[in-house]
Parts: sequence; structure tokens; C-alpha cells
Amino acid sequence: MKVLIKLGGTLLDDTASRARLGTEIAQARAGGHDVVVVHGGGKQMTRFLSERGVESRFVNGLRVSTPAVIDAVLKVVAGTVNHELLAALVAAGVNAVGLSGIDAALTEAEPIHAELGAVGRPARANTELLSLLCAHKYVPVIACVAVDRAGRIYNINADQMAVACALAFRADRLFFLTDVEGVRDASGRTAAHLTAADCERLIADGIATGGMQAKLNAAVDALHGAIAEVVIAPGAGARIIEALLSGIRTGTRLTASRAEVHADA
Repeated sequence: MKVLIKLGGTLLDDTASRARLGTEIAQARAGGHDVVVVHGGGKQMTRFLSERGVESRFVNGLRVSTPAVIDAVLKVVAGTVNHELLAALVAAGVNAVGLSGIDAALTEAEPIHAELGAVGRPARANTELLSLLCAHKYVPVIACVAVDRAGRIYNINADQMAVACALAFRADRLFFLTDVEGVRDASGRTAAHLTAADCERLIADGIATGGMQAKLNAAVDALHGAIAEVVIAPGAGARIIEALLSGIRTGTRLTASRAEVHADA
């Protein structure tokens, strides 16, 4: 099975959490799954920028990216965060390879809006490199930065990066591991199942905002593509990856339609 796991930056800001996730990814790889990891680093980015007197501004959950922010993305997300995760994976016995969307033009970007600066969306993903690495039992670990064909560097939302890679890689499963229990519905409870239309309604009604809005927008793109199911789950739970691969229901399961929600619930 091809599995793409997106790890939120908060989960990677602690040594013990990185070690646990490294062990769980190692177990998934040992179980015969082809695993690709995409990670964020928003918490680390905000701290890095704050320490240097740079204010972080967000529009619809996306960080406005000035040249100073792009420099921080390269140093922090593609640098420290990526390599600390790689070290945890190596310690767990995984042959992990650190990448970004820049490597071999893995992800080509296009700008979203001038208001956001150098924030891009994935225009296309070339996953030949991912397939090659997985075929030789490596685990690619991808930081969310990419380039356009002119070589301009863009900050990419990690959820969007995960979806672009999952679609091109033809992943069977897509897991968003985050620091919340799942997606909250209008009543404030964690929803067990949502459809793409439900996600769009939560955004339109102002219930899902900020980072969750960006996550749901990305998930809807995945559902409208070739991904049958997306799960947004609490990454802090022990053996969470094993549980998800085993089909244990945790977090919020997203499917394209209501029929699919009930198909095997």
C-alpha cells in the first residue's frame, strides 16, 4: 500500500514526539508499505521569525511570505525541522532521505496572490523520484518549499504539498497528523465523518478558519482527485499510524460523498 503521511510542525517540535513518530513510520515501512512523509514547521517558523523581530501575518490560514520569510523557510523548515525528523527516522532504523519540492523539481509552484507574497500552490508534482526511492526501500521526507520553472522559490502550505504529492504518487491513503483531535463541527464536537460538501460548508459558515480552513481546502482537492479517503487525526496519540493503517476509526474521516461515508462505517 502507498501511504502519504503529513506531519504538522507542532508534532515535530519535541524530541520524544519525533522519536515516537519515527518508530511508527519504521513499523509501517517494515510492514511493507511504501511511505512518503510531508511535513510542516509553522510553529518553528513563527518562533524563528519572532526572535528576529519579524511579524508573522496570515491570510486564510496562509503565511504571508516576504523574502525574510522565504529565507526562514529554507533555514528552518527545509533545514532544521527536516533534518531533526530525518535523525529520528535514522535512529528508528529507517533509510530516510530529506527532500523539498525544489529537489529535481519535485513540486512545481505557481503564485497564489500578490497579497501573499511568495506563497505558491503546487501546479504539478513529478513523483518519479519518490517512486524510485520507495522502490529501493527509502522513505522520502519532504519539506514544503518549491520552485517555479524560472527558479523562483515559494513557500507552500504543507497540506497542499501533501495533497499534490499524494495525487501524483497515487497514494492509497492520505493521513494528516495534527495537534488537534480532528475537525470540529458546528456543535463544537469532533466529527467522525465529513464529506467534501460538509467541509466546504464548515468553511463557508466560518466554523473552520485559519489553519483548519487551509487543511480542509487541501483535503477537498484530494477528494476531488484520485484519493478516496483522507483522515485528519491526532498525531500525539500512541501508535496512531498503526491504528489508521488497521482501519481503526480515530480523528475525522473525509470522503467525497455521503454514500462513501456509510459504505464501511
